[in-house]
Amino acid sequence: MAKPTVALLPVWGAGHFMPMIEAGKRLLRASDGALSLTVLLMPAPTPEAEVVIAAHVKQEEASGDDDIRFLHLPPVEIPTDHTGVEEFISRIVRSHGPNLKAAIAGITSPVAALVTDIFCTPAIDVSREIGVPAYVYFPCSASMLALILRLPALDEEAAVEFEDIDIPGLPPVPPSGLPVTMLDRTKSTYSWFVSTGKGYMNATGVIVNTAAELEKSVLAAIADGRCTGGNTAPKVYPIGPVLSFPPPPPPHDCVTWLDTHPPNSVLYLCFGSKGLLPPAKVAAIAAALDRCIDHRFLWVLRGPPKDSRQGQREPTDADLDELLPEGFLERTKGRGLVWPTWAPQKDILAHAAVGGFVTHCGWNSILESLWFGVPVLPWPLDADQHFNAFVLVAHMGVAVAMEMDRKRDNFVEAAEMERAVRALMGGESEEGRKAREKAEEAKAVCRKAVEVEGGSSRAAFRKLTEDVLGRGVVPPEKRG
Repeated sequence: MAKPTVALLPVWGAGHFMPMIEAGKRLLRASDGALSLTVLLMPAPTPEAEVVIAAHVKQEEASGDDDIRFLHLPPVEIPTDHTGVEEFISRIVRSHGPNLKAAIAGITSPVAALVTDIFCTPAIDVSREIGVPAYVYFPCSASMLALILRLPALDEEAAVEFEDIDIPGLPPVPPSGLPVTMLDRTKSTYSWFVSTGKGYMNATGVIVNTAAELEKSVLAAIADGRCTGGNTAPKVYPIGPVLSFPPPPPPHDCVTWLDTHPPNSVLYLCFGSKGLLPPAKVAAIAAALDRCIDHRFLWVLRGPPKDSRQGQREPTDADLDELLPEGFLERTKGRGLVWPTWAPQKDILAHAAVGGFVTHCGWNSILESLWFGVPVLPWPLDADQHFNAFVLVAHMGVAVAMEMDRKRDNFVEAAEMERAVRALMGGESEEGRKAREKAEEAKAVCRKAVEVEGGSSRAAFRKLTEDVLGRGVVPPEKRG
């Protein structure tokens, strides 16, 4: 009989697709060759994303691994009447329901499980129809999982607007720590969050990209049913950090520049693959860096997109003369570098010269910073990033908070950023010292979980493999 396969249904975002494929490969290793992977590819909604995903698929296919294969789903109509990216992606997945069902039915190998992305709860319904166990691959924190599981009950408890909310395992969360799409309960994306929290309860398990020791109290609260009103939540497998480290290329120009600076002396600023900053924020950052004359920096600054529609916003290479204040590059020459295009973030964070990270708080960027022990200045922009920032400051302690005006498009004043930079990088602030110490502790935790035999994440992968294989497999004739 053919080797049982696990079907993966990733979405196309860089912070979702690559970690999910990497997690799948680690699952194969944990199974000692007992499983294979079948990756079901939904067409990406933008040409740019399609190019990135195609390149990654080509790279995986060229590796010669016969236990991984890719199946392309046909295109569907892209929605235009939505109120947030979460709803946008989920509706695309729902449209793929018939395609997904047909694709799984057509797999010739026995199917052991379907693993879906965080946005793909409609796929759980499909898996139930065809009798295949469904797991959610959750590329965010366990804390975010706890929030989503808690939300259906919160929705009933709070009559109007949220005040400080109770999420077991975390300090009280203020409204400013919630995703913006959770704040307006009249919008359909808020309803998406509530229905997703309910939908996860139908999953066989949730695979979370975190290390158990990073979020111990939250994982305990989920396991005890405290986030789900006493109901038993799906089993959680904390298998992270899931980060891929391909063979290093020749040193990038940014890395070569870092070579000329002392250890822990450079502040790295980057707002993610889609972190696009309006002129007012660029000016505020530039003013803060201008004033911090004793501190070095490496700033990855991208240009505005050619197409600003939801799902189409891809950054361009920045015109630094147009975006930056007059004379800024000259005034900061030597101590600062502004990079206008893509940069190798993991290589930068790994460099000894980097001592702090101004980040949009995407969970992948957070895991990379924790893996290398780099403390954080959070400047969240969208999605789960405000909640991640809260967790970093109030729960993990690896960050120095910056006061932000959410009503002004998450604006941070230059003076406030200057204060935070000096606190983190100056060496005299108790706040900064604690963040640096906690970041070093998190680094040790992450590495032990993943790299040490018997580490918690290795153990979670083995347990996941045992559970998948222990449920049996579904042959083609019994699907549907």
